Amino acid sequence: MNILAHIYLSGSSELVLTGNFIGDAVKGRRFDIYPEMVQFGIRLHRFIDYYTDTHPMVHKSKFLLNSGYGKHSGIVTDIFYDYFLSENWEHFSNIPLKEFIYTSYEILLRNSKYFPAEVKRFFPFFILKNWLERYGSVEGMQEVLTKMSLRTSLPDKTEFGISTLQKHYSEFEDHFMEFFPELINAIRQNFRIFFQEVEYRERFLPSA
Repeated sequence: MNILAHIYLSGSSELVLTGNFIGDAVKGRRFDIYPEMVQFGIRLHRFIDYYTDTHPMVHKSKFLLNSGYGKHSGIVTDIFYDYFLSENWEHFSNIPLKEFIYTSYEILLRNSKYFPAEVKRFFPFFILKNWLERYGSVEGMQEVLTKMSLRTSLPDKTEFGISTLQKHYSEFEDHFMEFFPELINAIRQNFRIFFQEVEYRERFLPSA
């Protein structure tokens, strides 16, 4: 999953959210330098990534992108799923999306002392460009994919990616809407995070 989803899935703890946010930048098992709840967030991040990478609905989305992105299809799927989380936000939260995003920025700023160097370097740009909100538009995703193709190993296939999203829009959304409630339920069962500040529509979230 991409950044918006990771933050959302952190529940109400600021330190868990912080650990989840920095999870990609913390390598291996040596993260005992962090407070216990930041460690919890790092473990949660890894669980989310593993669950996502092995889920059949995610595999279906990756297949639609495979001819253009190959082994990088998962990265693009993660970005698309943040878009669909934004588009379907009312199904998962009673907190307005913009309020949630800016509250999350404030929490991360308060806890930035825990950021590894890699995160400290990109975080000001992340805030300045308001990436969490930009994931919620096709234009924003297009900008993200273009910039990633310039700065990372992601192939320069933005036009293919966006056209594939538009061509298979309903399929991607259906994949996400089947996958994401199952991920929520898995986190609820394995990490005892109950997302008390939100309520779900029963048709999306299986009972515990």
